[in-house]
Amino acid sequence: MLERYDIRDLRLYTGRDLRELLAEEGRLWHDRLRWDYSESIALLLGYLDSRILPGFVAVERTTGAVHGYCFSVYETQKAVVGDVFAVGEDARELEITLLHHLLPMLQHTPGVDRIESQLLLESSELQEPFEEHEFHAHARLFMEVNLPDMRELIPEGSLVRREDEVLPKLPQHLKLVRWTAPCYQPAGDLIHRAYEAHGDSNINDQYRTVQGSLRFLHNIVRFPGCGVFDAENSFVVRDERSSQLEAIALVSKVDVGVAHITQLCVSPRRRGYGMGRMLLRHVATQLAQKGTRAITLTVTEANTPAKGLYESLGFRTRLAFRANVWTRNSR
Repeated sequence: MLERYDIRDLRLYTGRDLRELLAEEGRLWHDRLRWDYSESIALLLGYLDSRILPGFVAVERTTGAVHGYCFSVYETQKAVVGDVFAVGEDARELEITLLHHLLPMLQHTPGVDRIESQLLLESSELQEPFEEHEFHAHARLFMEVNLPDMRELIPEGSLVRREDEVLPKLPQHLKLVRWTAPCYQPAGDLIHRAYEAHGDSNINDQYRTVQGSLRFLHNIVRFPGCGVFDAENSFVVRDERSSQLEAIALVSKVDVGVAHITQLCVSPRRRGYGMGRMLLRHVATQLAQKGTRAITLTVTEANTPAKGLYESLGFRTRLAFRANVWTRNSR
């Protein structure tokens, strides 16, 4: 059946050629993840019109219709698989074929020593190209909770009555405050400290340096790939003596009434105080009071403390996916 299709360079096509395909992908994101993908599609259409994204399309020979696409982006010595998606009765085979074109191209690109991929809408069949091209897989979970069902929501006024109120059972110099622009640099430093020796740094190497953590944070705050950043409902725990951040919970809006936790981390020296639970409860309470119906997040399955925390608050796995990583020196 695949003889019906040609695999061609994505840069030969514009956003108009893929608009219908992307609309179908947007519907799938909404149905499977409760996620409004329109902001990401709008950004992607702009890049497609600029003809700068490396990737491939699957084109039906008789009609010229685009039935599938994949693309990647380069970050210095790293490539990131941005997406792969196809429609029709041959969708899965087309996605596998597209990956078989994309992955070796990236592996043979001069200067690329690392490739990362996290495809939330993947099927189990999509793992085969990654295995064949010697990627290492990390099981991850997409979790959600409907706020009316969340355990331990904070009764209004019982924990935080003022924005700068001292957190209970913590030193007086630790304050819970809403995210503001000056939090940006210390948040990057905290993310690096929190993940420096953490298993997730094997999935996302940006965690390994402060500069990389700042780039990761920039992508969350400035771009819609993880939803539209919601500063009003994002909070940090700040050390008033040093101005360092000891914990952060960052939130994005992904659909009407649905929020996504893009980052929840605690400084290694502050773990064991229940600060992560406290922050998540506070964020959830704030969101519930403003009409949010559900919260989603992702977690690495091997991160049992975090997974256990989320489950204890009522989060349940909506779907499982894999983070795939290839490094040149591991071949």
